[in-house]
Amino acid sequence: MLKRGHKRARRAQISLEFMFIIAIGLILLLYSVNNVTFKKGTAGQATLQINVGLEEKSLASTISGTISQVYAQGPGSKATTYIHITYLRNSGYLEKALGVNTTPIVFITYGEYLGKGNGTIVCVGLPNETLVINQTNRTVFWSYSLYQKNLYGNQSIWSPQGSLTLRYTNTSSSFTVYGISLKPSDLQGNIKVVVTWNPNEGNSWSYTNGTLSININPGG
Repeated sequence: MLKRGHKRARRAQISLEFMFIIAIGLILLLYSVNNVTFKKGTAGQATLQINVGLEEKSLASTISGTISQVYAQGPGSKATTYIHITYLRNSGYLEKALGVNTTPIVFITYGEYLGKGNGTIVCVGLPNETLVINQTNRTVFWSYSLYQKNLYGNQSIWSPQGSLTLRYTNTSSSFTVYGISLKPSDLQGNIKVVVTWNPNEGNSWSYTNGTLSININPGG
């Protein structure tokens, strides 16, 4: 009888352990599914937001770094760099990162940022959305450049031209900036950034078939 009771207790313990393992498996499966689907408020969405932001920052830094190189070399100089893009060219990723059902735009411009000087600004947002420029906003990233010229107030230098409404804080006045507005599908897996300093031409920024062409002209 003692042995039979021991066996029953052992079976019950094994059954409880098995049920516990199944419960843990279901929790892990649910966590995994949430991560894969990037459900709003999950760790998956937060990770996706970080990856999108890192790519925005990398793009802004690449552009500003190439501009700084040309500016340091002087008139007549030219520099070319390349950057690989994964998240910014995928509308599904951007929609899930922002938690929206409308395809966002990728916006590139150049100008002053929170009193820190001028540089490249890369934003991801909806066409009619007002974005707040601050260091906690994961959809607006800036990178300083040696070329200290504010260009986002000039409508004529951007192609394809677009505009975006920005504000410095949630309570400050909004203002319109101009720049290059792109659909995620416009971006190539590898973007070529070509910067020149041709004194005979004005400032210009254009994006065509994966190539971002920029001319700087401090005097024009």
